[in-house]
Amino acid sequence: MLDNIIKNIQKKSPKERFLLVIGILFFVFYFILGLFIIFMKKFPLDMPRMYRVAFGVLLIVYSFIRFVRIIYANKD
Repeated sequence: MLDNIIKNIQKKSPKERFLLVIGILFFVFYFILGLFIIFMKKFPLDMPRMYRVAFGVLLIVYSFIRFVRIIYANKD
């Protein structure tokens, strides 16, 4: 499976590869941001803990939705 993904990436144009890298970077960004919001002790905004956890989980779920879209777009 990984071999097929690598072959598909090599077939892509430089523009498509660049967009793939940007998509992966934003997946990582949203995932880490969600973790920071959940586990950061001194959060700069005054939010109750329950809302911070809900917002962090929402960001993590959104990052996985983006990741799934990247995977399905890469199967071409």
